[in-house]
Amino acid sequence: MGTVVFLSPSTPVRAWDRQVEQGRTLARAHCARCHAVGRSDLSPLPAAPPFRDLHARYPVEDLAESLAEGIRTGHPSMPEFRFDPDQAQSLIAFLKSLER
Repeated sequence: MGTVVFLSPSTPVRAWDRQVEQGRTLARAHCARCHAVGRSDLSPLPAAPPFRDLHARYPVEDLAESLAEGIRTGHPSMPEFRFDPDQAQSLIAFLKSLER
């Protein structure tokens, strides 16, 4: 009879997964009305880029300051969003998880 070994994920991996999940929750609550937030869904608003494609346009890390200070766009249909720094980092972690 063989020995079964259970390996627990390391703390940094669990923390990263938790941060990604928090970002996913924020994206679904605040962004999914217009943007595709999954790996294969279509954006409900065709002009809104899917989140999975944002990393091809620019480094998503560059959004940290805008997310914390308030994202404003030139079109009236996008509301202004302002997240606290932890929320902004969680949303960025979620965006980075879509790059894989």
